[in-house]
Amino acid sequence: MRSGEVTSVELTDEAIARIERDDKAINAICVPDFDRARAAARGADQARARGEDRPLLGIPVTVKECYNIVGLPTTWGMPMYRDFVPTEDAIQVARLRAAGAVVLGKTNVPLRLQDLQSFNEIYGTTNNPWDHARTPGGSSGGSAAALAAGFGALSIGSDIGGSLRTPAHFCGVYAHKPTLGLVANRGMVPPTTPALPVDLDLAVVGPMARTARDLTLLLDVMAGPDPLTLGVAHDLTLPLARHQRLSDFRVLVLEEHPFIPTGSAVRAGVNRVADALVDGGAHVERHTPLLPDLAEAATLYTQLLFSGSVARLPVEAYEQFRTRAAGLSADDQSLDAVRLRGMAFSHRDWIEANDRRELHRHGWRQLFTEFDAVVCPITPTPAFPHDHNPDLLERRIDVDGVEYPYFDQLVWAGLATMPGLPATAVPAGLSPDGLPVGVQLIGPMFEDRTPLRLAELLEQRIGGFQAPKQGVLPDVLRG
Repeated sequence: MRSGEVTSVELTDEAIARIERDDKAINAICVPDFDRARAAARGADQARARGEDRPLLGIPVTVKECYNIVGLPTTWGMPMYRDFVPTEDAIQVARLRAAGAVVLGKTNVPLRLQDLQSFNEIYGTTNNPWDHARTPGGSSGGSAAALAAGFGALSIGSDIGGSLRTPAHFCGVYAHKPTLGLVANRGMVPPTTPALPVDLDLAVVGPMARTARDLTLLLDVMAGPDPLTLGVAHDLTLPLARHQRLSDFRVLVLEEHPFIPTGSAVRAGVNRVADALVDGGAHVERHTPLLPDLAEAATLYTQLLFSGSVARLPVEAYEQFRTRAAGLSADDQSLDAVRLRGMAFSHRDWIEANDRRELHRHGWRQLFTEFDAVVCPITPTPAFPHDHNPDLLERRIDVDGVEYPYFDQLVWAGLATMPGLPATAVPAGLSPDGLPVGVQLIGPMFEDRTPLRLAELLEQRIGGFQAPKQGVLPDVLRG
C-alpha cells in the first residue's frame, strides 16, 4: 500500500470476497461487519493519499467475538445474550482503529470461551481449514482459522489456557501470549459485564498473525497500560530483544512432561526447531537444574485455573465441589483430582497456591540468567477431531493411540501462563497426516521482544505459515 501497488479497498474487497466464498465451509467469521469495513477502507485510502501513515493503516483484520465492538453483538457463545450489543469499543478495538486497521468482523468462540474448540449454539462450529473434520482450537479458534484461510491479515484474541497458542498450533499460524499485565484488557468482558479496567489473573489478550514480524507489529499497537489505571503514571518501554543473531541465543529445549506424553508429530516439530537452532549456531541444552519442577507447575496452574473458572457459580455448586473433593483419597494426585480440589478452593488455599507461584516466578528469573528462551510443545498433538460431548471432564485426548483426560493437554500451555511469562507460538512444519504442528518459545517476563525475535529468526530458517489447500491465499494477500 505504501508503494501504491495495492489499496486498502482492494485488500478489503479481496478478503470479503474470500469470506463470502469459503467461510460457509469453515465458519470462522461469526459476525461480519462488511459495510463499515468498506467505509473504513475508503477512509484509509483517502488518509494515505493525504500523506498519513499509521502502523495498520488500511490493513484488514478480525477480532475475537469476546471483544466489545459498538454496533455488534458480544455473546461469548451464550444463547441468552444473543441480542446484547455494547455501546463502547473494547480498548484493544479502539487501539486497532486508531492505528488505522479495517475491522472485517468478529471470529467464533466456544461457549464462555471455555474449550480448546470453537463451537456454540448461536454461531455453530468452526472447522479447521486444513481438515474440516477437525477443530481449529479454542478459544481463539475462529481467529486462527480466519488467518489460515486468508480472511484478513491479523487478528486479536485472548489466552488463559493456551487460547492464542493452541489455535495457532492447530492452524499453522503465529500467536503471542504477552507477559501478564502487559496488554490492557478492558472491554474484553462477558456480555452485560461492566467494561472496567480489571487486573486479570492468568488471562491475557494478544496478537495473531501469519508472520512473526506481523506479531511484533500488532503487539506494539496493543501493548501498554490502561489510561484509566497504570497509564495515569506509566509509559511502556519494552526492552529490545536480547540478541539479533540466532548464534547468540541460549535455548533450553523441552519435549517431555511428567503428566502426559508428547505425541510423535509434536515431538518431531520440537526437534525440527531444535535442529534449526543448532544449525544456526545457537547454544542448545536439553536439561538444566534451574528448570522449575514441571509437575508442581502443572498442579499450581490447574489449581489457579479451575478455582477461578468456578468462582462465580452459585454457592450450592461450590458446596458440591467441596463435598466431592473431601471424598478424594489423599494419595490421588492426578490432574483430575487437582481440578476438583481447585474448584473447592478457599481464599486461604488460593493465597497458599499464589505464594508457591511466586517461588516459581523467581525460579524462572534464575533460569533466564542462563537461557534466553525455552522451546516446548503447546499441546501434545496436532488438531484433533471435533468432540462436542457437553461434559468436558468426560472427554479424552488421543496421544498416539492412548487416551488421557481432555484437560491434561493444558499442562504445556500452563507452563508459561501460571508464572505470567510471554510465549510465542510458531509453526514447526506438518505432521505425517499433513496437519500443522507448532511449538512455543517462552521468554523472560516483560522481555516479549526476545521470543518474538527468535520467532523471526526461526521463520527464516525453517519457514513459517503455509496455506492449506482450502485456504490458498489470493495474490493480493500474499506476504
